[in-house]
Amino acid sequence: MTAKGIKPICPFHQVFKTLYLFGAFSPITGEHFLLEMPNCNADNFQVFIDEFSRQNENVFNIMVLDNGAFHKAKSLNIPDNVALLFLPPYSPELNPAENIWQIFKRKFTNKLHRTLDEISDFITVELSKITEQSVKKTCGFGYVFSNINWTN
Repeated sequence: MTAKGIKPICPFHQVFKTLYLFGAFSPITGEHFLLEMPNCNADNFQVFIDEFSRQNENVFNIMVLDNGAFHKAKSLNIPDNVALLFLPPYSPELNPAENIWQIFKRKFTNKLHRTLDEISDFITVELSKITEQSVKKTCGFGYVFSNINWTN
């Protein structure tokens, strides 16, 4: 008589919990504005652009965006001091903010966070390390500065 391998049956239910970081970064001044949100949708994007607008009331802001559906939702009410500039489809390399997100992703990789609160704490610590100089260096794409006279 030979022994056969027995595979135990273990019920498993994969659960994902998420949070989203919305951000705007100025390659001109190095200023940055970030909000942690529970979902990535048009309602939360509206909250983000409204808060961003209030933080920078006396400045006209051009926000460079990808073509995410929530960025183009018909329900959005764009504040008067914000303009949305959409990149060509499938061109994240043209978005200066993607370099900031890559830094976050590298620091986040291979870390164990057991709760969303731990992730939020991690984000808070990493955000505190972002300086105006690092934003300018990371987001200062050549096309941002070519043939343009910025007032700042």
